[in-house]
Amino acid sequence: MKTKLTFLTLLMVSFICKAQSIEKFSVDSGGASTTVGNINILYTLGEVNVQELSTPSVSMSEGFINANFKIKIDPKLFLQGPMLNPVIAGQMNDNLRSGGLIPTTSPYSDGATCNASVFSVTGNNAIVDWVWVELRAANDNTKRINGKSALVQRDGDVVGLDGVSNLVMSAAPTNYYVVVDHRNHNGAMTSGVIGLNETTPTVVDFTSNSLATYGVNARALLVSGNMALWAGDANGNGAIRFLGPGNDSGFIKAFILGISSSNFFPYTGYHNADINMNGQVRYLGPGNDTGLLKTIVLAHPSNGASSNFYPIQTQIPN
Repeated sequence: MKTKLTFLTLLMVSFICKAQSIEKFSVDSGGASTTVGNINILYTLGEVNVQELSTPSVSMSEGFINANFKIKIDPKLFLQGPMLNPVIAGQMNDNLRSGGLIPTTSPYSDGATCNASVFSVTGNNAIVDWVWVELRAANDNTKRINGKSALVQRDGDVVGLDGVSNLVMSAAPTNYYVVVDHRNHNGAMTSGVIGLNETTPTVVDFTSNSLATYGVNARALLVSGNMALWAGDANGNGAIRFLGPGNDSGFIKAFILGISSSNFFPYTGYHNADINMNGQVRYLGPGNDTGLLKTIVLAHPSNGASSNFYPIQTQIPN
């Protein structure tokens, strides 16, 4: 195991034991962030003459390393599913919350958790569901710098795990592509980089038509004129399909038949097959999710009344 010692301790070892020598070399001041596997490394270098010693058992360098960079971001988004028939105009329905169905553990890879009391808030700031927010490198929009689970309120505000605070992410204050995603909606990414800093939360409004997103028709246009993430990716493969290979309507049918012998059986719970996020999954019958899926697919500009085969493909680059 490599042991790291303080500069003072190392000098004492060098002078007393006469075992090593310290040599000088130059390191330019600067800094960057990089990702190796699931580890995000943020670092700065700031002293021109750095005295450093490295042996098989001891490693020491003068200067400073800072792994505590933070940026504040204020994303906004609408999910098309709970906006299909909103109870209050301009706000998403919060049936999952009011039905006590939202889990306190995030469905995303970081497994974040929140207190159940977060879901007791009602009104504009009531929580609709978990969402995913991601930062990508300015020089490579396929390279993820950091990502984390967050919560979205009825009015579209994306907030931290307390349900009210601005989102804080570990990243150096600089420019990033910003990605928002949801478990059964297609995500979206900004078409250009956004400057983010550690003091003032930067608003990134995916509900606004004025915010350009990467790709073509990455978001759905609502009747209100606002934009929303496309709903319907029940099987989570990044494409919303009504018919054709790997279609989501078939996934919904298989899910229902897996728990009941009747296509009409409505499943109550928290599941990706629940297209409008009302807390129920239906394959057939009143307000069924299959019919909603077909309506969504036909509304895509590349489809129309004569075609529902076109898959609404996520526009987030891999």
